[in-house]
Amino acid sequence: MRVLRPSRTPAAVVVAAVLALLGWALTAVVVAVMLGVSPPWRLPSRLLNLTPADPAVPAAAVGMIVCGAALVALALVPGRPRLVPLECRDPLLAMGLTRAGLRRTLAASAREVEHVRRADVHILRRRIEVAVVADADTTGALLREVGAAVGDRLSGLGVQSRQEVVVRLRRRGG
Repeated sequence: MRVLRPSRTPAAVVVAAVLALLGWALTAVVVAVMLGVSPPWRLPSRLLNLTPADPAVPAAAVGMIVCGAALVALALVPGRPRLVPLECRDPLLAMGLTRAGLRRTLAASAREVEHVRRADVHILRRRIEVAVVADADTTGALLREVGAAVGDRLSGLGVQSRQEVVVRLRRRGG
């Protein structure tokens, strides 16, 4: 499951580029000021005359702390996986199926049940909802058949999620 989670590479590249540019600019200004040479670009005099007692300094520090905490939270919280993990006997192999592909596969297995005209599948966090349109009068048996067909397909694929399958029936024309 961990292998299939998306990385935070785009965010990390943006943050690294911004920090590198700011660091290089600050280094150039500090070296220029230490050598008594004017900085490579013109800075406002108010910015060059800042002291720790100036109210802008603590405000900038708080802003940096908040941005840093947000970046750490972004790095620690895993992203939503784009693939549904599938079981595999080989520990060096990771396989997954897209959520759309899983929805189509489960809908196809539900449509294979007799009297089912249409099936819509929604994959939620804790359950998989299958809404079927049928014109059969045996609702209980039909619901069990659809649930069994979808459950068999899930186990046949080796989907690692522990989601409950919920089947809802809609009558044709209603």
